[in-house]
Amino acid sequence: MTENDQGNVPSRQRKRFPGISSRAYEHPADRSALVALRKLSGFDTVFKALSGLLPERSLRLLFLSDSVRVSDAQFSHLNDMLRDACYILDLEKVPPMYVTQDPKPNAMCIGLDEPIIVVTTGLVELLDEEEMRAVVGHEVGHALSGHSVYRTVLLFLTSLALKIAWIPLGNVAIMAIVTALREWFRKSELSADRAGLLVGQDVQASMRGLMKIAGGNHLHEMNVDAFLAQADEYEKAGDLRDSVLKILNVLPRTHPFTTVRAAELKKWSESRDFQRIMDGHYPKRSEDKDTSVTDSFRESAGHYADTVRTSKDPLMKLVNDIAGGAGDLAGDLGGKLRSAFGGGQGPTKPDATGADGTAGDGRSAPDSGTGTAQ
Repeated sequence: MTENDQGNVPSRQRKRFPGISSRAYEHPADRSALVALRKLSGFDTVFKALSGLLPERSLRLLFLSDSVRVSDAQFSHLNDMLRDACYILDLEKVPPMYVTQDPKPNAMCIGLDEPIIVVTTGLVELLDEEEMRAVVGHEVGHALSGHSVYRTVLLFLTSLALKIAWIPLGNVAIMAIVTALREWFRKSELSADRAGLLVGQDVQASMRGLMKIAGGNHLHEMNVDAFLAQADEYEKAGDLRDSVLKILNVLPRTHPFTTVRAAELKKWSESRDFQRIMDGHYPKRSEDKDTSVTDSFRESAGHYADTVRTSKDPLMKLVNDIAGGAGDLAGDLGGKLRSAFGGGQGPTKPDATGADGTAGDGRSAPDSGTGTAQ
């Protein structure tokens, strides 16, 4: 970290995104949910009411007493990365960051009043500087999106709901809610991965970090291209039974599988949306209040439709084929109806032409010039 007359700047030259809105990098499904929540009248009041019930103050004291707070005096290299990430994404208030003893590589961003970032020693020891920078950017992305607020509330509500799941039929309803929340959680992780790439601006480092989280600190034994090939194989392999198993495997998870995350991030890094952000064209925070909920939901629906259409998964291909077949059937039926009613110009006097295009006596009927189903 260096300083000049303009204030803090990143330790190496990276593009900065003044006033960037989290909408710039949020996954469509994540964005539509957040826009709806932000527009919901009285939601802030609910937050304040719930804040008295949540053990947030206790959690802060726990990390303060039994973890190491990142600062210029402790884990200074992480502190530099944190300030760099906040500078690049133009997050005004740098959130507190703690390192906690845990051999499992992990990181999280939680908190209602203000976000707290926590990383484990397992993660710090696993990743190199550029890989870790992407992870810190990932967590700062959560903070900028407001994920820490919604996640804390929703996790609390989920935990509370599970405690009353003994109520008749309660378990079915609760599991439906939990499943929906986990689907949003997984999409929010894809959003934060994109934020990490905007901060690190090194797609290979982001790929390596995900690969290490999956396979450990044996980078010389791994290959990014082969790792991405696994994601492609995972998506298109097997038959319908495997598709169902994949759904069952992912349902209890709050994070997408690492190969899937890597493939999604690689795809986004090559997209026009990413290039426009890097060129300085992106939504601004000042415009967030004017965001249309309807447009956000429409974009989310379009994303899911495109996912089904382009997926190599056997089940998704079947769904797409069925949908396409239904469309063809509807078009065919519509064509026949238009033909029967004079090309859509209203009912006409029926002639002696049969359904197979021949006259009633079996002779070929003359071409009437009206449209027929293709």
